[in-house]
Amino acid sequence: MSAKVTLHMVSSLDGFIARKDGSVAWMRSKDTYENGVALSEEDIAEFLKKIDCYVMGSRTYEHALKLGWPYGNTPVIVVTSRDLNSEKLSVSLYSGDLPELVNNQLKPKYHNIWLVGGAMLSKEFLRHNLVDDIIISIMPVILGDGTLFFDYIGKEQPLHLKDVTTYKDGMVELWYELT
Repeated sequence: MSAKVTLHMVSSLDGFIARKDGSVAWMRSKDTYENGVALSEEDIAEFLKKIDCYVMGSRTYEHALKLGWPYGNTPVIVVTSRDLNSEKLSVSLYSGDLPELVNNQLKPKYHNIWLVGGAMLSKEFLRHNLVDDIIISIMPVILGDGTLFFDYIGKEQPLHLKDVTTYKDGMVELWYELT
């Protein structure tokens, strides 16, 4: 199995990943869709075991620390140009060339690499053709303003739809492969 990078993001229907103030409380839906899939804690834990490594930007890292660090001991690479303290043993800080990071450091070591934010880092990964799959989870909400998932990437990118899953909470997950 060859290594791949999956860009995963949770978005509002209108394409925002955070409110203007950075909050993401809207990600917890109270909607109910009877035909949707229900996920148990065991299902989620089993799925997360398959992820070898996470990559994120510094703001996503700081936000994850505030929310209670959902990544456990899985290796996390924080891409930043800022001087940050790594509060977790599983966290490494990286500042440099993104193709070098992905192709020469991550792909030889890990098989299932997930890019989980933020918007600027996601855009750069897409610009450099470093993403194999995009999984976007769309929550049943229109925010009207905030931080866009992507804006002005600067190139057209064809996608192939691999799967669609609807969940009990009204979230729709679209899984695309970059072609």
